[in-house]
Amino acid sequence: MQNLRKAWGKASPATRNELKGSIFTDKAGKVVRMGPIKGNPKLEAFVRTFADGKTYIGVGAWNGSPGVASDNNQSSAGQGTKNAIITYSDGDASPGHEDNNNNNKTAHRAPTHATSMAAQSIQASPSEAPKPQANNNNNNHHQGEVGIDLHNKSPKPCRYFFYDNHWNGNGTAGANFSTPLKSIDLAPGASTFVPLKKTFKGRVQRGSLIPATWVEFQCAAASDGRAHGDISLQQGCDGAATIQGTDGAPHGSGPLGGFTKDVVTGAPKAAKVRRGDGVWCLASTMGNWMGPPNEVAAEWLFREVGQRKAYIKGGSGTDDIESRNGRLEVCFY
Repeated sequence: MQNLRKAWGKASPATRNELKGSIFTDKAGKVVRMGPIKGNPKLEAFVRTFADGKTYIGVGAWNGSPGVASDNNQSSAGQGTKNAIITYSDGDASPGHEDNNNNNKTAHRAPTHATSMAAQSIQASPSEAPKPQANNNNNNHHQGEVGIDLHNKSPKPCRYFFYDNHWNGNGTAGANFSTPLKSIDLAPGASTFVPLKKTFKGRVQRGSLIPATWVEFQCAAASDGRAHGDISLQQGCDGAATIQGTDGAPHGSGPLGGFTKDVVTGAPKAAKVRRGDGVWCLASTMGNWMGPPNEVAAEWLFREVGQRKAYIKGGSGTDDIESRNGRLEVCFY
């Protein structure tokens, strides 16, 4: 990360413009995250300016392709012990560097067996997953609070996870993939109010795996104090969802974001992946650390849902659903 930040600081305006959607910074312009290199040759070229020969960048020999020599060297098998020393450091993590030669740093042996990522999915560890809260169908107890009126419109019981963003910028955000804020269990057809702080900016989704349909929202925007939300399919789709305001309009008459149609079952096989829990989902349309964007999924969703109802690609063209009372209604189907 230190080398990435240095390289970004020296990058030309042209390079920064080319990598606008791949390098993410905070409000001060400090790099906080980098997107996936696979399928992004311009980002790969930039990363090689500071990391080539030091780490596996991702273009090794495979299926008849010679790959890149420096990546082949990084991925070749070592000699001797089967264990590895892994060092985390805010300074230089190179073996033997003075930053790592003090008694306050601890090296950890790698486990003797690998833990599978299980069919392109990621899940919060059990220690991080919060204990599910009991649902309470009597929403009258929460008058005046901000949060979500959550409905399970599906025929199966479901656990819903709420994720607060790691950070928020001007039109950007640091998505949280690992540490849910809370989770709620709902029986088929059940509903409950989920109270949240006014500072909440993030999402709710079924379970803690991706691909998944994201309902993105904030409880009180800095610009107008209202709740705002939308549906996003950029990290995949595991079913339909809708979002609507609750600020006094008769139920069902306000603007509705999202969709209720099952778009997974009849989708092309090339658009789907089997999640770690065995559920078939539509793959990510924007790509992530697990792979590049799935263009078949994107084309299918543009046809079946459309950008106006849910984010499929890009950051514009989707209806912004708002509620003056800081309370939104979310339905999962």
